[in-house]
Amino acid sequence: MRKIQLLLIFTILLFASSFYYLPYYVSKPGMAKELEPIIEVDGGYDEEGSFMLTTIRMGRANVYAYILAKLDEYSEIHPVEDIRAENETDEEYTMRQLHMMDTSKTSAIEVAYKKAGLPIEYDYKGVYVLQVIPGMPAEGKLTVGDRIIEIDGQRFSSSKEFIDYVSSKQEGDQLTFTAETDGSKREVDIKLQKFDETSERVGIGISLVDDKEIKVQPSIEMDTDEIGGPSAGLMFSLEIYNQLSKTDLTKGYAIAGTGTISTDGTVGRIGGIEQKIVAADKAGADYFLAPNEEGAADSNYQIALKTAKDIKTSMEIIPVNTFDDAVEFLENLPAKTS
Repeated sequence: MRKIQLLLIFTILLFASSFYYLPYYVSKPGMAKELEPIIEVDGGYDEEGSFMLTTIRMGRANVYAYILAKLDEYSEIHPVEDIRAENETDEEYTMRQLHMMDTSKTSAIEVAYKKAGLPIEYDYKGVYVLQVIPGMPAEGKLTVGDRIIEIDGQRFSSSKEFIDYVSSKQEGDQLTFTAETDGSKREVDIKLQKFDETSERVGIGISLVDDKEIKVQPSIEMDTDEIGGPSAGLMFSLEIYNQLSKTDLTKGYAIAGTGTISTDGTVGRIGGIEQKIVAADKAGADYFLAPNEEGAADSNYQIALKTAKDIKTSMEIIPVNTFDDAVEFLENLPAKTS
């Protein structure tokens, strides 16, 4: 009877501890996902091979996840403060990731359509609030997810104009922000404050991203509801451009990769490159495009090379600094033979 009681107590403690989260996140290799099924350019061309985005799996660590991550070479443990901003909730973090994904998609569309020589138009709607900095004037007046559509009755055509307007004011100046949440508008008066004692810069204490709708022909649909963050930008742009082009850049290969994309085509650094190499290798990718960061010694490309060697993959790692670098490499690939 005593043994049964102890076993029962142990089972209850074991179960309860699985719901106790430590102040850490754990990331591990995710998947390599083909992009053709989730990106559709109207009347776009088919491809023989595939472009694949790569993901990592990220979640809060309980005791067991923490222990397993310690034992797994390709799992990483991250302090909460390295993942979430101060006082940021899980919901706010998720919203920030989704808005970053939307920005990444817009940049990828712009890069691909420009490369294809097709016109682009924007419908600028304002800026989204991604983060409210504790202790700054916006705290308690604006919330993550608010869309600011006007300041002092003025509309802007980019976040740069928005920032320039605020920066032109003085500490203590009061501005009126028109914010929209779920279709409901409100006005809030916020005084400007220096960011810190050593800075002359003033602001209200938010991080933001453009809310703009890109208009292109042919039209494009992207189903990315389950993907967050900006790291798929490069692969989005390649898939879109390939569907716009008569020549199939995949040449029959499975091509994975990662990297942010800016509107000028620059490919940027991302996190979790080691785990993405593992995911791409498991998916059978032939090539992996990695941010080269202009040849930096600790670039994503250099880390990817080391990981590829460690796991003894036959997948070839390709350094890219720009979208054009990636296109040039693919154009020079010989067609895959069966």
